[in-house]
Amino acid sequence: RTRLSCWVATCPSEASAGLQTMRTAQLTVGAGPSRGPTPPNRSWASPGRTRARAPFSPRRTTRAMATQDPPDLPKARDASGKQGDWFQMLLARFNPISEKASNTAVLDFEKPLVELDHKIREVRKVAEQNGVDVSSQIKELEARARQLRKETYAKLTPIQRLQVARHPNRPTFLDIALNITDKFVELHGDRMGLDDPALVCGIASMDETSFMFIGHQKGRNTKENIYRNFGMPQPNGYRKALRFMRMADKFGFPIITFVDTPGAYAGLKAEELGQGEAIAMNLREMFNFRVPIISIVIGEGGSGGALAIGCANRMLIMENAVYYVASPEACAAILWKSRDKAGVATEALKITPRDLVGLGVMDEIVPEPLGAAHTDPMGAFPAVREAVLRHYRDYVGRSATEIMADRYMKFRHIGVYEEFLVAGGDVEAARAQREEAPGAYTKAGTWAPTEADARYIEKCADADEKWEQSLIGKEQWLNPPKVDHPGWLKPGWTEFVLALEEALEEEEAEAEEGEAGEGAGFEDDSDEEGHDATLSNGARNLAEADAA
Repeated sequence: RTRLSCWVATCPSEASAGLQTMRTAQLTVGAGPSRGPTPPNRSWASPGRTRARAPFSPRRTTRAMATQDPPDLPKARDASGKQGDWFQMLLARFNPISEKASNTAVLDFEKPLVELDHKIREVRKVAEQNGVDVSSQIKELEARARQLRKETYAKLTPIQRLQVARHPNRPTFLDIALNITDKFVELHGDRMGLDDPALVCGIASMDETSFMFIGHQKGRNTKENIYRNFGMPQPNGYRKALRFMRMADKFGFPIITFVDTPGAYAGLKAEELGQGEAIAMNLREMFNFRVPIISIVIGEGGSGGALAIGCANRMLIMENAVYYVASPEACAAILWKSRDKAGVATEALKITPRDLVGLGVMDEIVPEPLGAAHTDPMGAFPAVREAVLRHYRDYVGRSATEIMADRYMKFRHIGVYEEFLVAGGDVEAARAQREEAPGAYTKAGTWAPTEADARYIEKCADADEKWEQSLIGKEQWLNPPKVDHPGWLKPGWTEFVLALEEALEEEEAEAEEGEAGEGAGFEDDSDEEGHDATLSNGARNLAEADAA
């Protein structure tokens, strides 16, 4: 495509003649020489009939060219254009997004901004027509519009931010992928016969490093949204994502996921194909990958459909994106039996980036240009690229064990909070009461753990603290990511398995010798003490590894 574009741009006359020759060749190949009658199963005539192909004739081909044009190709009179516009129109079919939104949607709180911009354009147009210099007035209006836009977006309510995240002109995954990468190649299929267009995967190159890109893809109009299923993946979409995440783990590609979905598709067909199993499989497998995973929410992040590709070491969110366990409309319908309470549900769900960072769910807010990404998409792409590369560099050189431990600790710390039932508003008294009887306060009273429960909780807390302390202060990571199975990375485990296999082989050999001795009338003199010592040494090595 690139070579043809350059050819048309540099030599339009030669391109027109060459493409006319291509059209002639296509028709000539369509006529073809005679090869006898066509078999019934390959007949291009009506069903049940066979028809012999006509012999090759230049006159017949010329007459066919004069009477009809091949489908999906421009007419000869269009091919004579000097700029090759028709050729660009032909190549437009291969664009990732073939149709753009015909008109820009305007949200309610954006109407004053749009009206002010319209007035500025009218003033500039009148001044140009009449030759009047009103540059100072235009600068004043532009400064006023900029300040009004800044104040408007600084005071957005959660429901308004949700509207921005769902804006039809907001950049999609393919828009971002094709603008922040040096090269992007899309990959298809889940290797089980299906390919979900709602979830796009591909290998990308940024800063001379290969990445595996995985993201939800929405459409810009009704036709594209139907094709992409409004960004709601089927089970085969998540299986496709898992296939390429495993490929990235095998070849050492960092995984970058872009979340933009209202949730996984909840139709009958999706349930029949195992939607829950597909999501659960992704959740389990993503914690075992030995390469860094960075996830960024670019629009909506809804429920398990977002989490199925969002179990990452670092979770980023764009300034006007949202992340929720259930859509506000669904939450309002469940709790208040009415979708009119969606605004109240939006505030209660804490779905905005500031709330999510405060809760420890998200790690960073990626800024957007003034007026949000849907008004200036090209201004939003550099910030996304910079954030992704910066967080990726934090994991360069880390070992597989450290990467997996970092991912585990990130999710282990989400949702840690302290809660009291205060009697009479006295917080200090409640804390003292909690220290006297540790446990969980409920309406039925205080639950105090048993000694066994207390020892188990203390053991888990100590192990968690030791693991966290072991990761502090390691600025330089010497070991590259490995492709060995995670279970073999445990110290002492390999030695124990080898010792156990050797002991079992010795036991089998001794048993065979004993059977042979009994048959010949001899007693079995096997060394049972040495066998027990081998097993005990292997078990001791494993116990020491667990203690470490």
